Amino acid sequence: MKSFFKSFFAALLAMFVFCILGFFIFIGLIASLSSTEKPTIGENGVLVLDMTNTYKEQAIENPFAFLNKAEEIDVPSLYNVQRLLKHAKNDANIKGVYMLCANNPNGYGASEELRRAILDFKASGKFVIAFGETITQKGYYLGAAADKVYCHPQGGLDWSGYSTSMLYLKGMLDKLEIQPQIFYAGKFKSATEPLRETQMTEANRLQTGIWLGDLYNQFLKAVADTRKMDTANLRALAMNGSIQTANDALKNHLVDGLLYDDQLKAEINQRLKAEKNAKINFVSLGDYEKASDYQQSGDGRIAVVYADGDIVGGKGDNESVGSDEFRTLLRKLRLDDDVKAIVFRVNSPGGSSLASDVIWREISLTRKSKPVIVSMGDMAASGGYYIACNADSVFANEGTLTGSIGVFSILPNFQPFFKNKLGITFDGVKTAPYADMGNTNRALTEPEKRFLQNGVDSIYHTFKSRVAEGRKKDMEYVDSIAQGRVWTGSRAITVGLVDKIGGLQDAILCAARMSKLSSYKLREYPEKKNILEQVMENYQKSVSSSLVKSEIGEKEYQLLQQVKQVRQMVGEPQSRLPFYLNQQ
Repeated sequence: MKSFFKSFFAALLAMFVFCILGFFIFIGLIASLSSTEKPTIGENGVLVLDMTNTYKEQAIENPFAFLNKAEEIDVPSLYNVQRLLKHAKNDANIKGVYMLCANNPNGYGASEELRRAILDFKASGKFVIAFGETITQKGYYLGAAADKVYCHPQGGLDWSGYSTSMLYLKGMLDKLEIQPQIFYAGKFKSATEPLRETQMTEANRLQTGIWLGDLYNQFLKAVADTRKMDTANLRALAMNGSIQTANDALKNHLVDGLLYDDQLKAEINQRLKAEKNAKINFVSLGDYEKASDYQQSGDGRIAVVYADGDIVGGKGDNESVGSDEFRTLLRKLRLDDDVKAIVFRVNSPGGSSLASDVIWREISLTRKSKPVIVSMGDMAASGGYYIACNADSVFANEGTLTGSIGVFSILPNFQPFFKNKLGITFDGVKTAPYADMGNTNRALTEPEKRFLQNGVDSIYHTFKSRVAEGRKKDMEYVDSIAQGRVWTGSRAITVGLVDKIGGLQDAILCAARMSKLSSYKLREYPEKKNILEQVMENYQKSVSSSLVKSEIGEKEYQLLQQVKQVRQMVGEPQSRLPFYLNQQ
């Protein structure tokens, strides 16, 4: 028996040592896969711009992307794509751009900035060719900026117009006997609508029709400008359902040809003045980023801070804006004399009202010592606008969704569900009438409902006062443009919610002017995590989300995310957009 335990513990120790060694070998393998070895571009390069990728505000390295064939390992950030295209304009090794535009998962604001960068590159005289076997409308928004747009002979182009839909849960909640108990301020505040209505209210239908119409008009105008067509004719093609096949798209001058892959490559070789079947030196954005020295340098320093995702209390993560992390970060930058200005890039639908106020306070303090310029991404709405409204200057894209100045709170009552559906009841003892206020196992009393509504109204008043102070407007005017109403960037500038139309680069140039910097370098925050932190943080998230998507499908996965967001909204006052907008 003694020899058995000796052998057993020796084997156990060996297994433990093996696991530790295996772990560090695995970390080393991941680090080698994400190494920054500088590739060689070579002559006659054609930069591949794959618009089917999602270009995030900050490039988050995912060491486990190779486990999922659908994910690319090296995808630059949105701003870096723009800088790379600008660098490629004057790079003798890059002769043109080959754009894959079958689909475009990027938001409207991001797409607008990408399109401007493509047009700027095209102004150099180098060619831009776009191709998609079948092309969606958002893909075509970018593809139409090219010199030539091609699709597959048996493919096609979607030209059906824009639509948006929302998931309504009230009927299900009624059947389950779950009472959402909702409190809100702002007649256009539609975030809680799916829980209290079975269809759009007239106020929400009105505002949605306006901002969706704005986005569609921007799309038609952009296509008309580059394709030399009339917006009325383009609109008529959608109204009449005229584009059903690839030949329809060709006949109506939306594409320049119907090509197979070999014919497309022959076209590129012709542009390169090479043999018809010569091998083309395609250069991915990831390789070009590693090979290029495109980042500017200078004496001064401008900090670019990315607030990307839902606004939450606490630390947050890669996909959210944590109030604790951003409070600490902004304070650090405020006290750093080497940082001459801050560009605050906001791409957020909002979230916790309290967390938004924490960040707003730090922006207000920072403005007293150095310029703070806001650049809005796809959206800077509700809480996202809360943290942006007090900057020295606010930039937005025409397609940015902003405003939504309103507040709501949800406290569901599950008592009828538990009692009538499951036979579960609750009871307890308390030392004061409101000691158990907030419990979801009973209905709120009338005084408690007044408490909660008063709290929402108070936060709404504070929100409007922040906007009035930051935008130098009176409260009565702010109230008239608030009420939870969503505005596009093009309309927000007319009502005074933003100052200028432009992207992140425009905001950076503004920050340089305000801080009187003739040369400067950029430093981006939050800073990248080291490889071990990335591995520990990304492994479970990357693998689990990929598995769920593959099992239930993309649309069903989006529904699951909506349910998760409903759960996150319970119990804390929120300033956020409708929890999900399905725009097509």
